Amino acid sequence: MDIKKLKVFNKMIEEYKPCKFEKTDSSFITTQAYQVTLNNGLKLKREKIIKGNKDGSAVIIVPYINNNVLLVIEPRVFTKLGVGVGFPAGYIEKGEDPYEAALRELKEETGLVPSSLTLVDSFYQDEGCSGAYNHIFLAHDCKKAYEQDLDSDEYIKYMEFTFDEVLELEKEGYISGANSKLALTHAKVYKNEI
Repeated sequence: MDIKKLKVFNKMIEEYKPCKFEKTDSSFITTQAYQVTLNNGLKLKREKIIKGNKDGSAVIIVPYINNNVLLVIEPRVFTKLGVGVGFPAGYIEKGEDPYEAALRELKEETGLVPSSLTLVDSFYQDEGCSGAYNHIFLAHDCKKAYEQDLDSDEYIKYMEFTFDEVLELEKEGYISGANSKLALTHAKVYKNEI
């Protein structure tokens, strides 16, 4: 990768790294405890993660701009790097289908609008303690149509890379989240098919 481009990227990352931690109360993530009886009579105790009074289902979008791919940088303070480098993503709102959520999240986080979306996979985030069902989309021929429209506690920067540069960033450990790694695996398959 071009050294100047990598310096710009690392400067963006540095801006979002945590410098101080203070414990506080949170109401976004809660759990619900259940006793579950199976058809065979066995009883299990389980806890279910609730995110913002929802199950936490989300979309992950791989945006293509010409022959490039767009990555986002977000504060992910509990990671080794202190930030998350990956693809635009977000929770599905109540009453929203995954396609609508993907279009909305892509527009809000980047201002991009795709000519089309392709659903490439759906999967449970963590079926042991969550009902979150995530969906990976490829967003084709994206064009900048809007400015970012982020939530008040959302901080996102983005940058375009060639596909080979994205693969290099994954290899170097910049892309480390399971959702983005799985989305990248599907994007590789798609790239090889066209």
